[in-house]
Parts: sequence; C-alpha cells; structure tokens
Amino acid sequence: MKRVSFAEYGGPDVLHLTEVEEPHAGPGQIRVAVRAAGVNPVDWRIREGQFRQAQQFPQTHFSELPSGTGQDAAGVVDEVGPDVTTVEVGDRVFGRGSSTYAEFAVLSAWARIPESLTFEEAAGYPSVVETALRIIRQSGVKSGQTLLVSGASGGVGSAVLQIARDRGIKAIGTAGAASQDYLRGLGALATTYGEGWVERVRQLGQVDAALDLAGSGVIPDLVELTGDPERVISIADLTAPEHGVRFSGVTGNVPQALVEACDLIARGRLHIPVAKTYQLTEAAAAQADSQAGHTRGRRVIVI
Repeated sequence: MKRVSFAEYGGPDVLHLTEVEEPHAGPGQIRVAVRAAGVNPVDWRIREGQFRQAQQFPQTHFSELPSGTGQDAAGVVDEVGPDVTTVEVGDRVFGRGSSTYAEFAVLSAWARIPESLTFEEAAGYPSVVETALRIIRQSGVKSGQTLLVSGASGGVGSAVLQIARDRGIKAIGTAGAASQDYLRGLGALATTYGEGWVERVRQLGQVDAALDLAGSGVIPDLVELTGDPERVISIADLTAPEHGVRFSGVTGNVPQALVEACDLIARGRLHIPVAKTYQLTEAAAAQADSQAGHTRGRRVIVI
C-alpha cells in the first residue's frame, strides 16, 4: 500500500510517499480503508523529533525510523481484530490510530461517523475534540466563568469555543484580524493578538483560566491575566513548565471524547469546518501549512 513516511527527523522535505506492507488489526483494534486523515500539529512535531528528549511524553510521540505519520483518520472498516464487537466490516468510522496518512491504517479508538459528516469532515475531529475536552477540564474553568483562548481560530480553538458555549463558559478568543467574525460566530468575544492585546483582553472582562494553543510566547501574559500559573494550560509551548504552567501533551480518553463529540454534533453544538484538503502526495505541504498556522478550522488529507 501507499503510505507517507519519513526516514530521518527534519523539515517537511523528509516526508515521502512510499510502498509498505499493509498493517493488520490486533486485539482491540480495527483496520480501515482510509478516506481522509486529519493533519495535526503533533504530526510535524513528531517528524521534527521535538519530543525525543522530553520524558513526559508517551512512546507514541517518538518514532522508530522509518516511520509513518498521522494519528487521525476516517474511513471504512475492512478488518476487525479479536475481541472487537462494536463495529463490522463496511461501517463508516473515525478515530485515532497511527500512520494514518496511508491507504490503510489501524485504529485503537473509534466511533461511527455521524450521518451529517463527510469523511473529510470526520477526519478533523478525533484529536481536536479529545484535546479540547482535556484542556478545558485541566484548566478548572466552570460554568459562569471566563476562559481566554490564545490562538483560537484553529481546529482545537474552534472546538474549545463551542464546547465552552455549550457548558455556559464565557470565552474570549484571540486570533488574526481576518478571523474575528469567525470567532464571534462560535460564541466568543474576539480580539486580535499583537501589541496591546493584554489590555484589550482586560477590557473584555476578568479571566479565570487561559489556554495557549499557538505557542507564540504569550505564557507570561496569560499568567498575568489569570493571576495563577495553575490556571493556564499550553498545548504548544514546550517551555511552559519553566513558567509553572502545565504543558498538556499526553492524550487522554479518546473513546470517551469521540462519544462526547458525537453527542455535540447530534445536538448541533459542534461543527469544525475543513479549511483545506490535500492529496497524499501533498503531505509535506499540508504539514508545512499546519506549522505556519493561521487556519480557520482543519486541514485534511484525502485518500
């Protein structure tokens, strides 16, 4: 089968479309014929080797080279491992696995795709929703309080703002000037980043907790705004612990996150748009664009 792989750590140019043996589902796993794969920041961070020296990250954040890339996929079940009874061959599913930029991939967590979603849309949800739910919980923010989301227009930010709205949490989002209406459409109070942004946030209200989704060096400002480093969570800045801030890089309960995602989608409370699609041969461009940021929604590779 065809799979996007890398044989050395480095920039997008180390990614190549290769021919490899098909994977097979083990106990508690399924294999899917991939129709679309989500592009996540963790994909290019692993490709660059950013996590190799950080002991707090699981083995899934390292790679034996050569390695595939990608964690999220949507597709059609074509092989069911031992002890799996929740799906059958032919079912449409989305979920989390490994080496998902490929024609076939093994998933370890999955759910049936809601009827309202295409494969391309569904591929953008698994990691994004799991991350959003996890960091909202870790921030400790409650209904009636205010959550500041720095870098709010991407996939995780889009999910965070909608989940916050569903839970009665007031959200303030920062993003570029072109994304202000997008953030407001997701229920947030919006402001731009850049010079003077801290004061602009203060004018929008007291901040009870904050999330750093972009890794743009704003952690000291977020600590200042919340008054407590324990009320700040980062998923993008590996230096966060130096400021007393938690870096949340370890995956939580993906099956439960998929259940919650399906519920939110069914109730019309969550929709993450696909900003751009790519072919397998364009995987390097997809990761380069992901690293550059400035996305409203998700980037997805279509197989």
